[in-house]
Amino acid sequence: MARGRPRVQGNGMLYMLAVHAATNFMQLPRKPPVTAALIAAQTLIHLRPGKLNEILPTLSEVCLNPYFVVKDWDLKRLWLSAFYHVDETHLVYNMVSLMWKGAQLEIAMGSQKFAGMVAVLLGLSHGLVVASSSLLAYLGASPETFYSECSVGFSGVLFALKVVLNYNSPTHTNVYGILVPSRYAAWVELLVIQMFVPGTSFMGHLCGILAGLIYMNTPGAISGGLSLWSVVPRIFGVLSWPVRRLGWFFGGPRNRTFGRGTVGSRRDTLPPPSSSRIRGRHEADVWRCQTCTYDNSTLVEACDMCGTVRGWEAEPEVDDFSPSAPPIPTRGSSSQMSREELRQARLSRFSR
Repeated sequence: MARGRPRVQGNGMLYMLAVHAATNFMQLPRKPPVTAALIAAQTLIHLRPGKLNEILPTLSEVCLNPYFVVKDWDLKRLWLSAFYHVDETHLVYNMVSLMWKGAQLEIAMGSQKFAGMVAVLLGLSHGLVVASSSLLAYLGASPETFYSECSVGFSGVLFALKVVLNYNSPTHTNVYGILVPSRYAAWVELLVIQMFVPGTSFMGHLCGILAGLIYMNTPGAISGGLSLWSVVPRIFGVLSWPVRRLGWFFGGPRNRTFGRGTVGSRRDTLPPPSSSRIRGRHEADVWRCQTCTYDNSTLVEACDMCGTVRGWEAEPEVDDFSPSAPPIPTRGSSSQMSREELRQARLSRFSR
């Protein structure tokens, strides 16, 4: 998703990348139709051949500006802005990314579910952009994001698809030369793009990641039973997260935290260490490692701190060590050892 980026001419390497990606796509044994249709539609909108140039609205008429969406109720900007791109570089990189992510997800999910997921992620990501920008403008934190930023591109949806694709992946991936766990690749890519690619919309990319997290944590999302009423509470949960974090920060004494849980916390209301779960307010969210007492999210099956598998309990230690040498009698013992016996006893320690 780009904002106000100047239009640049394409280069030969860019077109070679597009041809290479298209060749790999044609070699797939099963062509994902929804992914192909999305790529074709965005390419035609950008090229605007023939009569399409007169029919299609201009980029300034559809770019996602939160002020126009709220003031004029211009909802077409929520949807059409994703299909427009600033230049050929913006288009090609987004379409190559869509081709790779879309082909994997559509083949795994089926075309109908994949199309529904893309529609939900598009509405979620752009809706979060408008809502969060409006909130920041109301608080006076970043009014320029609300009034002047006007972004286009499919990047927000691509970040959401990246979250969905890697959400439960146990592997690592290379993000611009940085080897990171796949489930955190979207966050690393967000920071790298923001630092090295000028003119990108940080808010659009961030809201794409949040949309993917909301989708994956909504009951019925993957199975196809997703409903509006199940999504709305998740949206409010994401938007209220900063307030809850501030309340936690200023709320007085608390357990020492690391990552997604607490380490070594002990309260009277908690069960003894032999229990594998924490009772009380966070019962459905956390399980405790029996090895290091780290409180992990229920979404993971191995402890983030020490790697212990969930549900594994260490066997009690038994002191079954035997002495490395025969015991040496004390000074007052009745059975005295000769000098030769003492020498043999000392040597026997090193032969064991």
